[in-house]
Amino acid sequence: MTAVPVFEEFEPAADCDCAGCAHRHRTHAAGEHLSAQGCRRALVVVTAAGVVLGTTGTGATAKDASAAVRPGERAGERTAEPGPTTEQGGTAPLHGPAGRPAAVKAPLRASTRAEIINRAKKWVDAKVPYSMSKYWSDGYRQDCSGYVSMAWNLAKNEWTGSLAQFGDRIMRDDLQAGDILLFHNPADPTGGSHVTIFGGWTDYTHTHYTAYEQTKPHTRKQATPMAYWNNSASYVAYRYKGLGTRIGAAGGQREAVPFPGVSRFGPGTNNASVTRLGEMFVARGGKRFYREGPDPRWTEADWRATQAFQHAQGWRGKEADGLPGPHTWRLLVNKQGRNIPAAKPAANGPNAGKPAFPGRAHFRPGRSSAYVTQLGKRLVERGYGKHYTSGPDPRWREADRRNVQAFQRAQGWRGAAADGYPGPETWRRLFS
Repeated sequence: MTAVPVFEEFEPAADCDCAGCAHRHRTHAAGEHLSAQGCRRALVVVTAAGVVLGTTGTGATAKDASAAVRPGERAGERTAEPGPTTEQGGTAPLHGPAGRPAAVKAPLRASTRAEIINRAKKWVDAKVPYSMSKYWSDGYRQDCSGYVSMAWNLAKNEWTGSLAQFGDRIMRDDLQAGDILLFHNPADPTGGSHVTIFGGWTDYTHTHYTAYEQTKPHTRKQATPMAYWNNSASYVAYRYKGLGTRIGAAGGQREAVPFPGVSRFGPGTNNASVTRLGEMFVARGGKRFYREGPDPRWTEADWRATQAFQHAQGWRGKEADGLPGPHTWRLLVNKQGRNIPAAKPAANGPNAGKPAFPGRAHFRPGRSSAYVTQLGKRLVERGYGKHYTSGPDPRWREADRRNVQAFQRAQGWRGAAADGYPGPETWRRLFS
């Protein structure tokens, strides 16, 4: 006699993540009973004798039957570590839309790497369940972006489409504990968008790292391939803009020196911030640029040291214009990023291929020299010769001054720094 298997149907748990239940959870009010249209699972109870089921000879055990196949997968093809398939919650105040409001433009809260990781560990220890609509006791939404908002101590819950504005983009090789790896798919935010917190490399190959992440069923910490199980090439590394070094002083703490502003640097500036900048460059390998040591007056040495440091970070174009911005300053004061490399010996001297600046006196009304012709030809080569109706020639004219001024303004200079008369820095940039 053939034993007949018994099938017992039951309603799924509230956190079931199959396609039917996910749709029902989104379209029905909280607490409403899910019907059979949502999901029904069959628990196969076989006899102790392990009788073959059906007439086809296909066997199944209780263990086999409980291995549900996710939407989009075929039996036997389920990956060991599937990527996130959940939707992304939007920006929201702490404790949800109806909860305690947060300032729209609240200043970033200073935080150290240790503080970021310690906050991330709290959710790992608590095994906070994943949810796009629920908020944990600390006020942060229980999805991946809410998790990072919590770890970075942001004023409100952000999402994968907004987290980048709170960080500086960095290279993957520069990742350190507390940084994040972010993938946002703007065309379809539900199509794999995700974010993890970098906890450190697992080995010297830098192919795997310890990831802190909020995903189903709850917060986890585990070794993860760089940058993730799927969409790996699309993940971008970011470092929290509010990251700073806190130094104990008289029983208290103070934050790292904030960026003084772009107006404190560049041609014509003279202040203590320029001195501090130069001192930091000297400590990071830029001593060779300062013959007499850093001082409050901005000089070509400051510009060259700034650009050398920016190039050392792998930046090019506008990111390496020789003028310090918030990112350059942050790396310096927090002793992060790469140092300025030692100078490479030139085959034919340090100025090989670059003419030395002949002096300001050659470029004044009424003066005439070969240097004026040399300057004019270089301006034409660089695309700044539109004011010439003839020439260029050895005599300094208004057309020369206007072309030089156009080049100076293209560097972002204004006022006396863009008067049309070339100085050492104008000359160097023009012939570099």
